[in-house]
Amino acid sequence: MKKNYITAVSVLCGGILTFSAIGCRSNNKDVIVSNNSSELIQESGQIISIPTKGNSWVINEPNTNRQVIGKEGVHNWTDLNTVIHTYFKTNASGKLLVSLVAKAPQGESVVRVTLGDVTKEIKINNSDFKRIEIDEFNAKEGYNFIEIQGVSKVGETIAEVSDILLQGKIVESGVYFVDEDFYFGRRGPSVHLSYKTPENKDILWYYNEINVPEGEDKIGSYFMANGFKHGYFGIQVNSESERRILFSVWSPFKTQDPNEIPDEYKIVLLGKGEGVTAGEFGNEGSGGQSYKVFNWKAGLTYKFLLKGEPTKNNQTIYTAYFFDSEKNKWNLIASFQRPDTSTYLKNFHSFLENFNPNTGYLERMANYQNQWICTTEGEWIELTEAKFTADATARKESRMDYAGGVDKNAFFMKNCGFFNENTQIDTKFIREANGQPPKIDFSVLEATHNK
Repeated sequence: MKKNYITAVSVLCGGILTFSAIGCRSNNKDVIVSNNSSELIQESGQIISIPTKGNSWVINEPNTNRQVIGKEGVHNWTDLNTVIHTYFKTNASGKLLVSLVAKAPQGESVVRVTLGDVTKEIKINNSDFKRIEIDEFNAKEGYNFIEIQGVSKVGETIAEVSDILLQGKIVESGVYFVDEDFYFGRRGPSVHLSYKTPENKDILWYYNEINVPEGEDKIGSYFMANGFKHGYFGIQVNSESERRILFSVWSPFKTQDPNEIPDEYKIVLLGKGEGVTAGEFGNEGSGGQSYKVFNWKAGLTYKFLLKGEPTKNNQTIYTAYFFDSEKNKWNLIASFQRPDTSTYLKNFHSFLENFNPNTGYLERMANYQNQWICTTEGEWIELTEAKFTADATARKESRMDYAGGVDKNAFFMKNCGFFNENTQIDTKFIREANGQPPKIDFSVLEATHNK
């Protein structure tokens, strides 16, 4: 629980009442309060300090997020049309006294502040960071956002805002927000499904399907279908104009820099499909990566097929195929050889993540359906049970906008967007069985890609 607070400690500094930071984080600056506010603050008790750098987004001009929201918080804020939302979650409804820790370096600015259905305007004319009280607002239980927008300015910059301060009895019930690991906090929580598989079976093939509903295909989304012990395979939304099919395999050599991998531990590309780009990746482990720019569409179901087979000399070959539902055709993505490895497929899972911090305020969702594995003996086995998990951002309760579940014969996952429904981590789900194995002629499939 993120109950990051400042207690009302009366310390007079030149006639101005300041407060000492106690709890998870300090602002690295005094929070300055005007004398006429001290009585109200002492009655209100705790002060929650929400850093804008980890909890704010420009919601009407997403492409400007990187410029306006930085490590300093809200800065380089110059456009009066820019609308900024700062999100937090409460365990109760009630009144909140809202303040900004802000400055206007180049002269007086007027800023409009909204929470719920109440809007107030304030003047900012101090050139150093100072607490600026706004007013009391009504907050609802669950996720809320404080909206700020410039009304007028004198200089180029409207204002800089480092923190938003909240006071009121509902603070004591719990307030959740990102107060560390701001990069991952802005990306939002990642969620996973781990599929239950039979023991003592050598699994040669792994099949899965994904359907992303219309409107849920936000920029920065990675809908990963076929996760396995040594890699992952799925579809991404990389920008407004580009989407990809992505297949990667980790090297057994542990490093974040692919240039550090010795030759004997490098992932070797054995083949790739038409239009596929192959190379290396780093910063999340390192290894071999392949992708195909492909304009997949929300609302359509796409199929993913992965083969994992050990070979001689302690090597394993992983090969990924993607089914284009519009052309009714399987396509080779890539085939990689992993050294120092002798195994069939293991650790079957899927995940949903947002890899773009600038779109972490937007919801995304997908249906994961019709999971099957095929053994070395040609036996198809349907996977109908999965455990729902989430990453550290969710487990620390920095972000609580994540969910997963089952809808008849499909699992689903969603994250980001600051929705209030929430799924308990480690919940197990069982979907309805489809009972019809995929119809795939493996000999034809492999013969086609070996030409």
